[in-house]
Amino acid sequence: MKILFFRSTWGLEELPSLEAQLRKIKTGGFDGVEMAVPADAAACREARQLADDLGLAVIAQQCRTTGATVAEHTAGFAAIFERALLLRPLHVNSHTGRDHFTLEQNLEIFDHATALAAQHDTELLHETHRGRALFSAPVTEHFLAERPQLRLVADFSHWCCVHESLLADQTERVARAIRHSSAIHARVGHDQGPQIPDPRDPLWQPHLDVHLAWWKKIVVQRRAEGQPVLCVTPEFGPAPYMTLLPHTHKPIADLWDINVFMRDCLKEQLPIAYRR
Repeated sequence: MKILFFRSTWGLEELPSLEAQLRKIKTGGFDGVEMAVPADAAACREARQLADDLGLAVIAQQCRTTGATVAEHTAGFAAIFERALLLRPLHVNSHTGRDHFTLEQNLEIFDHATALAAQHDTELLHETHRGRALFSAPVTEHFLAERPQLRLVADFSHWCCVHESLLADQTERVARAIRHSSAIHARVGHDQGPQIPDPRDPLWQPHLDVHLAWWKKIVVQRRAEGQPVLCVTPEFGPAPYMTLLPHTHKPIADLWDINVFMRDCLKEQLPIAYRR
C-alpha cells in the first residue's frame, strides 16, 4: 500500500493566489493538495490544471452544505459534488449532515450522497467532524450500523474535544470507526479542543502517542484489505484552532512547520505499523 501525504489549502490564505498555495505545497514535498471545492466550474477547472502542471494529486473537500432542512442540504451537496468532479479527485471528503438533525434526516442525506457518488463512480468519504452527522463516537456507531457501506475520513481530534477525553472509555466504538476509515486527517486533539498547541512539545507526547496508535491501526487494516493508496492530510489549522498570543494576535507556533513535522513524523512511524 502506498501512503500519500496531502497539505490542505486551509491555513495558506495569506498567499496571494491558489497557484502560490499549490507551489508552496509542491516545493514543501507533499504529494497532493486537499482543498474545498471552488465556488464555480471555471475555478475548478483552473485548480485542476494547476495541480496537473505541478504534479499534485487532489482531494476535494465538501464542507459548505448549509440549511435548516434535508432538502437544502441535499441540493447543496449535489451542486458541490458536480463541481468536485471537475477536480478529478482521488476522493471527495464530505462534512455530511448536521449534528442537530435526527438520525432519519441524516440517513436521508447519507443515502442521497451515496447514490450520487455511485452514479458518477467517485469515491466518497465522510469526515468525523464536529457539527456534522458524525460528530461523536456513539452517533457514528449508529450510522455505521445502519449503513455499513459508509467509509470515513478519520479525524478523531474532533471526538476528543466532544467527549472531553482521549476516548479510552470508547475503545470499541473507535475500533469500529477505524474499520471504516479509508483516509486520515492527522491532527492531534485533547480533552478541551480539537488541536494541541504544538505536537513537537513533549508536554503533548501522550496525546500524540494515542493518535499515532489509532492511525497505525488504520494503516494495518487497510493494507491487509489491499487498499492501494491511503491518503493522509496533516491538518493542524490556523486560528481559532491555533492559539493566538494576547494583544499581538501572533500565532504561538508556525503552522507550516507543524504540518511538515507531522508529515515527517508519520513517514517514520506509519511504515513501522504495516511491516509487522
